Amino acid sequence: MSVRDLACTAGGHRLFHGIGFDVGPGELMEVRGPNGSGKTTLLRCIAGLFTEESGRVDIAVQEQPLYLGHKPGLSPLLTPLENLRWYLALQGREPRREDCLSALREVGLNGSRAVPCGSLSAGQQRRAALARLAASSAPLWLLDEPFAALDESGRDVVRSLVRTQCGGGGAVVCATHEDLGVAGAKRLEIAA
Repeated sequence: MSVRDLACTAGGHRLFHGIGFDVGPGELMEVRGPNGSGKTTLLRCIAGLFTEESGRVDIAVQEQPLYLGHKPGLSPLLTPLENLRWYLALQGREPRREDCLSALREVGLNGSRAVPCGSLSAGQQRRAALARLAASSAPLWLLDEPFAALDESGRDVVRSLVRTQCGGGGAVVCATHEDLGVAGAKRLEIAA
């Protein structure tokens, strides 16, 4: 993926301009900056969810990037298992029960897989959203503050998932205030 001379204005305020970087197979780009600097908007531009003012985003693969935002994007009435199956079906994938259960075990939610997400803690809901990563085949992940609402063991799950993605030849762009702890990570600083 390459980003060239990207600029974006929201609500009459220029968030960023002149942003450019490349992320290739096996690479992690940590996007840093203060609150309100445009980290989320940058990820949303890359994902095609927000229109940039100028510049280009080129993604070499045909498959849509996996975008995991601030909100978990879960139905509170569905269980983590049902939410994951729904998400995979939405992606056009066969939501095999065993694959879903494996992903939920990987993020530490096996014991809560049958509890409606609306009854889960914020950290458990975040883990339910992270199960998408464990079940993902997307070559590019766009993660917005993936440590939000997670305890240290949850943060370790995120680090493990990112290492696995990069180790398998995938790429990750992550807006974060904290070091992901992945060796060789690139950094991009966005000023407010």
